Amino acid sequence: MTLLTLQKDAFIRAKTEGTVGSNGLHNRFAFEPSATEAGELAHLLFDRQDRDWIHKPWRTLVSGPNFTYRTGLSPDERTALSYDRLRLVNEAVGNAAELADDPHRLAGLHEWTGPVDGGLCTVASIHYNLFLGSLIDHDTDGRDLSAFTSMKHTGTFLCTELEHGNDVASMETTAVLDRTTNGFVLDTPTPGARKFMPNTSTIGGPKSALVAARLLIDGRDHGVFLFLTPLSDENGHLPGVTVHRLPQRTGTPVDHSLTAFDHVWLPREALLEAAHGRLDSNGELSSNLGNRRKRLLRSISRITMGKLCMSAGTLGMSRTALAIAVRYAHNRFIAGTKPGERVALIAHRSHHGRLLDKLATAYAMTFLHRTTVTRWAAHTDEDRAEVERLVAIAKGWITWQARDITIECRERCGAQGLFPANGLADLPLNIEGGITAEGDNLVIWVKAAAEMVLGHEVDRRASAELPPGERNLTDLHFLRDLLAELEALWQNRARTALREGPSGDPLARWNETSPAALEMVSVHARLKAADTFIDAAAQAMVPSARSLLESLCLLFLLRQISEHTGDLLADGHMTADQVRQLPRIVNTVIADLAPHMATLVDAFDIPAEMLASVPIANGTYIDQRLDASATGQALIPV
Repeated sequence: MTLLTLQKDAFIRAKTEGTVGSNGLHNRFAFEPSATEAGELAHLLFDRQDRDWIHKPWRTLVSGPNFTYRTGLSPDERTALSYDRLRLVNEAVGNAAELADDPHRLAGLHEWTGPVDGGLCTVASIHYNLFLGSLIDHDTDGRDLSAFTSMKHTGTFLCTELEHGNDVASMETTAVLDRTTNGFVLDTPTPGARKFMPNTSTIGGPKSALVAARLLIDGRDHGVFLFLTPLSDENGHLPGVTVHRLPQRTGTPVDHSLTAFDHVWLPREALLEAAHGRLDSNGELSSNLGNRRKRLLRSISRITMGKLCMSAGTLGMSRTALAIAVRYAHNRFIAGTKPGERVALIAHRSHHGRLLDKLATAYAMTFLHRTTVTRWAAHTDEDRAEVERLVAIAKGWITWQARDITIECRERCGAQGLFPANGLADLPLNIEGGITAEGDNLVIWVKAAAEMVLGHEVDRRASAELPPGERNLTDLHFLRDLLAELEALWQNRARTALREGPSGDPLARWNETSPAALEMVSVHARLKAADTFIDAAAQAMVPSARSLLESLCLLFLLRQISEHTGDLLADGHMTADQVRQLPRIVNTVIADLAPHMATLVDAFDIPAEMLASVPIANGTYIDQRLDASATGQALIPV
C-alpha cells in the first residue's frame, strides 16, 4: 500500500466524520504523491541502471515474512534469529565469495538488512566482509572455503583487545612459529589482551575466526597478521578457547564476548599470506612492506570496506525511519484552530519543517555514499590513501547524521515511537554501534584532519565571477562555493594554529590545531555531499523530479551555511542583506517542498510488506494491533 493510498483513506475518513478543515490543508498534503516523480527519484537514489543487480535481491529478501519484527523474544532468542536470517541471506547470495568481493552488492546487503534487524546487519558484515573478504584478499591457493561459503561455520573477526581498541597496533596476542611442528602457537598473554566484543559464543552454530596476532619467529616480532582459527564445533568451544559473554549492550542484541587463547596450536596454513608477508619453507618471512605498522594495516585492510558497510546500514535505517515518520504525520489527526476541526500533523510547519530538513540530509547522505562506494570499487594503488580518507570522512558524517535523523523521527512520532514494534525505537541504538565500529568516528576524523591540514587542497570551483551581492541565495552553485570558502577558512585557521602552537610539545600543538581541523573535515564532508547531490539533480530526466531534487538540495545547502553566516559575512563572501534574507528563503523552500513529502519518501522504495508490519506506518496504533490480535478482529483504522 502506497502512502498516497493511505492519505486518501485518511482524507475520506476525515471527510465522512466532518473533520476536514475549511482551509483545505488535507487536500494540499494528501494528493501530491506522484508515481512518475517517485520512480525517477528512486532510479537516481538506487544506482540507476544497476539497481536490480545491487538492490533488488536484498529488497525482495527482506520483504518476506521471515524478516518481520517479532515480539516477546529474549536477547539470546533475538541473537539466534539474526543467525537464522543470516543463513537465509546466504541461501539468496549465490556465490558468497563473489559477494564479498563486490563492494556495491555488499554495501547494498547492509542497506536493506539494517532497518529490519540490526543484529543481522552486524553479523553479516563480520561474516561476509571482515572474515570472507579478508580470506579472499589474501592468498587462497589450496584453501577450501566451502565450510564458510555454505555457512557450516560462521566466520568472525578478532582484532581489538580489551586494552587495545583504537591503538590496535599495540595488541598483545601472539602467534609463535613452532619450528618443531611447523605450526603456530596462539596465545593471550594477559587479561588485557583478550579479544574484546567479537561474536564468539555458540549461538548460531559452529564458528571460525580470523585472529589478529603478532607473528613471532625466533623471538623477533614481525608485526600483526591474521590466523584462521577454529573456535567451536557442534559440541561447544574447542580446547584452549575461552569465551565469556559480555553484558547486553544497547540496540539489537549480538553475542558479543571476551575471547582468550591458551597456547592453541594452529597448522602452518592458518597464517593468511600475501605480498606483505609470506613464510618460506625455512620459516623465513619475506615482505614488500618493511614497516610493521603497514603490515598491520594491510592485514586488516577490510576495515575500509567495513566503514562502507556500517554507513550503508545506517543509511537504510535513516530512510526507513523517515518513511515511517512521514506516513504517521499524514495519518495522525489533531485538533485544528476551529471548533470541531481536525488536521494532520503534517500540516504544521513545526512538524514537517523538521522532517524536511532530515529528508534533505538523507538524500545527500545517499548520493555521497553511492559516489564513495564507486570510488572505492575503482581505486588504484596511487589513489588508495585519498579514497580511504574519503571513506572514513563519509562514514563519520553519514552515521552521525543517521543518528540525528532517527532520533528526530522517533520524537515526531511521540510515545508511539517508543515501541520497537513501530520500527523506530531500536534504530538510534543500532546506529550507535555503526558510529563506533570499523573505526570510531572521532578517531578516524582526527586522522583525516591531520592529513588534510597541510596535505589537501580545497576544491574551489569559482562557478561565477560575480561579487556576492550580485549572486542569489537560491543558486545551488553559489551556495556550493560558499561551502568551499568555509572549508578553506577552517583549513587556514588550523594551519595558523599549527604554526603558532607551542614548540617542543607536539600534543599541545595538536590540541591547539584540532578544533579548527575537525571543523574543516566536517565542512569538507558536507561539501562532498553537496557535490554529489547537485550532480544527481542534473541527471534527472523527469523535469518535475529534477525540480524537486534541486529544491531539496537547496534546502540542504541553505542549512549548511546558516550556522556559518558570521564567518562568511566577515570575510566578504556574503552580504548583510543575504544574511537577513536567509531565514525567509529557508521558510519558503520548506513551504514549497511540504506538499511533496509523500513523493520524497515513496522514492525510498521501502517494501510494502515491511511497512505493513509497522502499525503507525499504516494508520493504526500499536494498541489496536494488540486488540486485534487478542480478539481476532481486523485492525481499527486511525
